[in-house]
Amino acid sequence: MSFSHSESLSHSEPLSRSEPLSLSPDASRAEPTTPAAWMARAIQLAWHGQYTCDPNPRVGCVLVKGGRIVGEGFHARAGEAHAEVNALRMAGEVARGATAYVTLEPCSHTGRTGPCSQALIDAGVAKVVAAMEDPNPQVSGRGFAMLREAGIEVEVGLLEEDARRLNPGFIRRMRDGLPRVTLKMAMSLDGRTAMANGESQWITGPAARQQVQRLRAASSAVLSGVESIIFDDSRLTVRAGQLGLDDAEAIARRQPLRVILDSQLRLPLAAACLSEPGRTLVFTIQPEMTERRRKLEAAGAEVIVMPANGEGRVEFAGVLRYLATREACNEVLVETGATLAGALLESDCVDRLELFMAPTLLGSEARPLFALPGLMSMSQQRRLEIDDIRAVGEDWHISARPVRASDRGELR
Repeated sequence: MSFSHSESLSHSEPLSRSEPLSLSPDASRAEPTTPAAWMARAIQLAWHGQYTCDPNPRVGCVLVKGGRIVGEGFHARAGEAHAEVNALRMAGEVARGATAYVTLEPCSHTGRTGPCSQALIDAGVAKVVAAMEDPNPQVSGRGFAMLREAGIEVEVGLLEEDARRLNPGFIRRMRDGLPRVTLKMAMSLDGRTAMANGESQWITGPAARQQVQRLRAASSAVLSGVESIIFDDSRLTVRAGQLGLDDAEAIARRQPLRVILDSQLRLPLAAACLSEPGRTLVFTIQPEMTERRRKLEAAGAEVIVMPANGEGRVEFAGVLRYLATREACNEVLVETGATLAGALLESDCVDRLELFMAPTLLGSEARPLFALPGLMSMSQQRRLEIDDIRAVGEDWHISARPVRASDRGELR
């Protein structure tokens, strides 16, 4: 766990760019001279696609020849050139005989673009050093096999852990058929999220809200419960003016999918999220094509019927699987109230928490952070592993992971 005082969010995965991207020689930047440094540069490049390349993985590539970088690139947007192709374009004919350092196994299949393995073969690259194998079953070792069959030397595993931190959601989706779920909550110093009447705008300051905008921008979908929408009328969008990034307008062009859990179809027809650019999915347990459903669909909602859980609400695990398999969601950001947040923790559906705490008190009548009924003894407490605590403007940002039920054991 680390403590720091900063107005930028700094995880193992950065949510802001600390330097402008340069794909041309820069005399002010020391030239990497070792394999680890070249791979580190490829990883640095990959982060520049963190807000824009979804649902594809973030990938960077560096071409080295004669101990010097002759080409580099990253994957910026789905449907556009992959990192290897961008690096090859920069290098041109100089790529022949070079070594490619790439953060993920080059693809071997034709999707919206051609296979990168074939592009490397055609360019005459002599060696490929990959940080990790692609977890995508369409690739998973096939790219390496193509390269080796063409006589290209292949090495795998350099800075693998760093490369894996680029794409935790993509890896989870490929491995388990589920997205990675991040629960974002804002609270007062006494652990309250809203006044008793539901009023909650604003607990935290502008710097914290900027970080929330970046969390949204890095997500495939933003999910909320209908109660939160009724009280806050949140748009659940990425707003360029609040990102604080040079390329904010380009980032905001890709709006994350908006997802509302609404068992009884109570979403207001005039809800702000229905009139924003992008798509809004409303998950319900009501199978009938009612007049209410017709009006919601006419207002812009895509209504999806799901099975009910034991409490007569939308079954959350099914929603996650739907988002992964039908919508290719890697990262789902949950912004909701105490009831749904507590239910998600109880069902072990949350992978990480991003908690923003303001130096203010809302009192005992205000709404709590989590609704966790039935905890009667200290042996039942829900433990968190804290990864990072840092100041964000006047507030504090806590990054944590819940201890899974299977890992809890006996509390000491």
